[in-house]
Amino acid sequence: MKAFMDKDFILETETAKHLFHDYAENLPLIDYHCHLNPQEIYEDRRFHDIGEVWLGGKNPDGSYYGDHYKWRILRANGIKEADVTDAQDPFKRFEQFAEALELCIGNPMYHWCNLELKKYFGVTEPLSKKNAKAIWDQCNDKLQNDPECSVRGLIRQSNVAYIGTTDDPVDSLKWHEKIAADPTFTTVVRPSFRPDKAVNITKAGWKEYMGKLAASVGKEEFASAQEVLDALVERIRFFKDHGCVASDHGLDYVMYRPATMEEVEAVFAKAMAGEKLTVEEAEKFQTAVLLTLGRAYHKYDIAMEIHYSCLRNVNERMFALEGADTGYDVISQNTCGGSMAALFSALDATGELPKTIVFSLNPADNAQIATIIGAFQSDEMPGKIQHGPAWWFNDTKSGMEEQMKSLANLGILGNFIGMLTDSRSFLSYTRHDYFRRIMCNLIGNWVENGEYPNDEEALKRIVEGISYTNAKRHFGL
Repeated sequence: MKAFMDKDFILETETAKHLFHDYAENLPLIDYHCHLNPQEIYEDRRFHDIGEVWLGGKNPDGSYYGDHYKWRILRANGIKEADVTDAQDPFKRFEQFAEALELCIGNPMYHWCNLELKKYFGVTEPLSKKNAKAIWDQCNDKLQNDPECSVRGLIRQSNVAYIGTTDDPVDSLKWHEKIAADPTFTTVVRPSFRPDKAVNITKAGWKEYMGKLAASVGKEEFASAQEVLDALVERIRFFKDHGCVASDHGLDYVMYRPATMEEVEAVFAKAMAGEKLTVEEAEKFQTAVLLTLGRAYHKYDIAMEIHYSCLRNVNERMFALEGADTGYDVISQNTCGGSMAALFSALDATGELPKTIVFSLNPADNAQIATIIGAFQSDEMPGKIQHGPAWWFNDTKSGMEEQMKSLANLGILGNFIGMLTDSRSFLSYTRHDYFRRIMCNLIGNWVENGEYPNDEEALKRIVEGISYTNAKRHFGL
């Protein structure tokens, strides 16, 4: 029987161990999509206890911070909501989480949590209710006294070369400016352009957001849809001036309904008047926005990330109580592959399809995505159009394997840009270690089964590429 989570954790063969330890393990991390707070990076925040950094809490404005993966575990074990997102007794919540985690056999959360405890706090035994108090004290001592357990220290420990945060077009980016001007911090931290609030014309708050977007470009209000499009391009230029290399779109589904500018203007006027739009009308405006953004991303060499097939805030009672991004989203099913291909084709027709990374929350879309990206590759660079790594509910061991197998079956796995955290937690960098182990094990098994030659030079290039160098190339770092 193998020891739990030893140095060869997940690595089943000698080839897998060699690939991981000699090529993947010590490479820097490129975390090209996450939800970390740049203010906390600049200010080098220190956390009071492991519950605060792990399980989060409530911000002064009433919003929540924290890892909703963990909140879902607490809820699934019958913990009262008052003890999930904003516990009055921090240790009680930690102990409840430890008790729930013991039951999570087969869940990647079990691996992630114990990897985090081991890497950052030197905890060598699995977390359980029995040892929760001792581990609570050990972690809190390091958080409060170890200089390398501040936010910047955690990033340094993780060997992070690049962090791509997620930022609204109206953001001033002042914290990014402060980080960039600080010579004492060597990790590159750059904004990523996230224009969802401008795209989502049928969702609550869109009209109010138009006012904020107008103000960001020095206008009192927008008189036309064209002014909205121009403002978004202006903000892309502003982000580019601050080092932006990626954008991100969280779409319910990928739409493509081309329309004349006159039609788009009519939809905009109707929405600004507070009138309800049909699905077709909304898609005309959204398509115009996506086409404009895609062309601008190509012009300014910014990668376009598209995340889709998430059905958000399905529990209406809890959404009213807790708000968005608190753990009430689920996998959706969409048949939008044709629309996505049509969107790419329209941009490609004029030579303006940007570098693109596609993620679906529905694993059933893997093969379709792999074939779509294969239809739009380019001699501009290897792997210009990417199938993003197994995302959110899919970044399990089996989910990662299935995404990589699909990409290998239908494309070039060796050009894959690898893992990201997509996290709000500064401890989540162990997910890169987890991914690299799974990737090396998959490749190692292929080699030992005689499905790929034991070619040292080729294997080194593939493993180092997926771990680090492909992403470095893709984002121009």
